[in-house]
Amino acid sequence: MEDKIIKQISLFAENKPGRLAKIASNFRKAGINIRAFTIAEAGDFGIIRMVVDRPDVAHEVLHDAGFTVSETNVLGIEMEDVPGGLGKIADVLGEKNINIDYAYAFVTKTEQALLILRVNDIETAIKVLLDSGIKLIDMADIQQI
Repeated sequence: MEDKIIKQISLFAENKPGRLAKIASNFRKAGINIRAFTIAEAGDFGIIRMVVDRPDVAHEVLHDAGFTVSETNVLGIEMEDVPGGLGKIADVLGEKNINIDYAYAFVTKTEQALLILRVNDIETAIKVLLDSGIKLIDMADIQQI
């Protein structure tokens, strides 16, 4: 089940012009590709969460650039791109009392809907999602997106 866990990079960045450009520039120089991305504003700072093709290198690059950065285990889920697609996943998790801490979604160039989730019990979530026929993606899939 460990192979179904995706490493997400999270960082705190001052909410001012040029911060995102600095991150992107560092990633460009290191050849790191962002596959999914979200920013949550929190006053003077923002929380940036992203799934990248090389999370260990991304962590090192951001740390060396002076950012407060961490890695978080998340799930990548293939979601039906139809009304109710998210509801199906939320129902499966809710029935097993698994809380969704946060989520973000995107559609790939092949029009595949993917959902990134952080949950309170990742091992149980993997089991119940797979048992329900819901496909999880892994880091190899992330590199192919």
